[in-house]
Amino acid sequence: MEHASQARSSKLHNGWHGARHVATYLLLTIGAIFVSAPLLWMISSSLKGHGAVFQYPPQLIPKPAYWSNYPTALRAEPFFIFFRNTAFVTLLNIIGGTLASSIVGFSFARLRWWGRDVLFLICLATMMLPYQVTLIPQYVIFKTLHWIDSFYPLWVPAFFGVPFLIFLSRQFITTIPRELDDAARIDGCGWFGIYWRIILPQTRPVLATCAIFLFNWNWNDFIGPLIYLNSKNKLTLSIGLAFFRSAAYGTNWNYIMAVSVFAVAPVIILFFFAQRYFIQGIVFTGIKG
Repeated sequence: MEHASQARSSKLHNGWHGARHVATYLLLTIGAIFVSAPLLWMISSSLKGHGAVFQYPPQLIPKPAYWSNYPTALRAEPFFIFFRNTAFVTLLNIIGGTLASSIVGFSFARLRWWGRDVLFLICLATMMLPYQVTLIPQYVIFKTLHWIDSFYPLWVPAFFGVPFLIFLSRQFITTIPRELDDAARIDGCGWFGIYWRIILPQTRPVLATCAIFLFNWNWNDFIGPLIYLNSKNKLTLSIGLAFFRSAAYGTNWNYIMAVSVFAVAPVIILFFFAQRYFIQGIVFTGIKG
């Protein structure tokens, strides 16, 4: 009797455990559908004919699908030049921001120097300043340097570090055992050798996280290119899309959606392939302070 009772209890427990898993996956699926609904609607609208975007009842799968909307929309403005400009600025920001933030984060986490903690607090305090507060002083500086209508204001500041990414790097590096530094110093490594040979290979998750943040921020940046760029052949995708909408195609929502899919596709593809490193870098950042 006791054995049978334990078997029934085990079956009930397994059944409840399985039902909980099913409910969890069901809720996650419903949430994913709600979150991806705008993207799916954008893709669907990009394949519809003129005026069919506002058709009622709405049609999720367009019949017929106008794939010609994409080449028509992309030929209306030099979007491939805008794409090249955006990729250029984004790549330089990723290289400079990731490397500089990692080096500064290593300095805050490992080196001992006078005023380190005070400067780290000042670095954190700069994250509380809205971008609009420093916008005018930065513009004056870049105008004095004759950098207006060039890409320099959009990528040079990244080579001096990004406060939020410095904080992420510093927090991640503090989780790496200091015994590795001592062993490297015994073998004759200096601080740069410790950073390059010991710390940097182990910080790949947080480096990937920084790269994803920088990619997303700069690929979708609107204010920076709007202020500093004047020539049409130097515009980025975000400004080009706004220019396209205000032009003759402003009422053709199917073309606007096609260009929007073209602009947002790299962000989705990157996050899809790098989400594991992104989540790992965020999770391990706050383990030790």
